[in-house]
Amino acid sequence: MADSVNPLRITREAWREVARSAGVESMEVEIKCSDCEEHRRRVESRARDLPGLKLPAWAEVMAREYEPWDREHIEIDTSDLSVEETVELIFSKLPRQ
Repeated sequence: MADSVNPLRITREAWREVARSAGVESMEVEIKCSDCEEHRRRVESRARDLPGLKLPAWAEVMAREYEPWDREHIEIDTSDLSVEETVELIFSKLPRQ
């Protein structure tokens, strides 16, 4: 499993190629927070969990380039969901084997 911010088409395609070259399926999930104030609160209250990791400020998050998705993917709005609920929702959308 890989988790990464992929605001650009080129990075999304790179991750798909990683899956193809590894011979595994990929599933693309776009996580959004439609509540701007909640999104800002999350960004500004995020705890640094890796030593030396510089977390982006709200202005940097808002200034990032973003290209809309141009192919099928799963879209989840987390504005009213906990982390646990979000994970559960993602897993519920995985193909059953």
